[in-house]
Amino acid sequence: MLKKTALHAEHQRLGARLVDFAGWEMPIQYASQLDEHHLVRQAAGMFDVAHMLAVDLHGARVREFLRKLLANDVAKLSLPGKALYSCMLREDAGVIDDLIAYYLSEDWFRLVVNAGTADKDLTWIGQHAAAYGVEVRPRRDLGILAVQGPNARATVARHLPASLGAKALELIAFQAAHEAELFVGRTGDTGEDGFELILPHAELVTLWQKLLADGVKPAGLGARDTLRLEAGMNLYGQDMDESKHPLESGLGWTIAWDPMERDFIGRKALEALRGKSPNKFVALVLEGRGVVRAHMKVRYANGATGETTSGGFSPTMKASIAMARVPSGAEGAVEVEIRGAWVAARVVKMPFVRNGKVLV
Repeated sequence: MLKKTALHAEHQRLGARLVDFAGWEMPIQYASQLDEHHLVRQAAGMFDVAHMLAVDLHGARVREFLRKLLANDVAKLSLPGKALYSCMLREDAGVIDDLIAYYLSEDWFRLVVNAGTADKDLTWIGQHAAAYGVEVRPRRDLGILAVQGPNARATVARHLPASLGAKALELIAFQAAHEAELFVGRTGDTGEDGFELILPHAELVTLWQKLLADGVKPAGLGARDTLRLEAGMNLYGQDMDESKHPLESGLGWTIAWDPMERDFIGRKALEALRGKSPNKFVALVLEGRGVVRAHMKVRYANGATGETTSGGFSPTMKASIAMARVPSGAEGAVEVEIRGAWVAARVVKMPFVRNGKVLV
């Protein structure tokens, strides 16, 4: 039986089309996926992301533990509320998950992990936490609501407690504020301004209804995927997984190599690949007709071949775009095979779109 978030009845009431996503019955769209996409780029939209899991880590050595567990370095986090995006790796540098780590106090960090990997993440984290005396507390009592778009912050702030609403408007990117069990993070994967709010399930439903009454419309997984693709943000299980390492997944920027003495899990394997990875990650814009999807063949003029990992039509650019993993030596003109025909594409720098502006 599929799991359901606290907002499931709301999705049904609003006529959403529901699909199986990582074992959860989730809305892929409510009316028009295209309209939902544009709504987030131009105003504000809200997403039920309560299938994702917040995990609280407590203990005197929790920072030391996370410096071992994550490829990025939580030593960068000195201000309570600051956040860090990181991969969690196997010893061979395969990506177990990508996640956000929030620093709340010296004995309390919060991770937000993906729905499809939550169980294996908890097992992995638990296996390594014991040696550091860290308590691992999955917060299944909490849900997550993302509100994204240029109008998101001002709109959400009206519905927060006065003290927290004022503070939330001042948050910088990758920072959070919290009051009791209401947690407001300035994070998201749409390439737009906005919040991710973590709160008890009943309060999540109440806030959803208040925002709905204030004119904020819901958006489904379909729009969330085109938004994150335009923003050049990886999707776990599609752009990377346990069989791929960060250096071939466009995630080299998330690895904190310094200080050299920090021996995080997967470091030895990554050091061997540093500057020698057989594959690289590229962004493509299709120049001919067609729509690029995942797992389409890519070829270069010098004979190198690869494969798209994510792809689709960009509503903002009105063009087909993709991410692809190709050999490091790939050079020259590039084409994508669509329905048996080779269609010209060009390599660009990600992101494709950020804050409503086309960047390529």
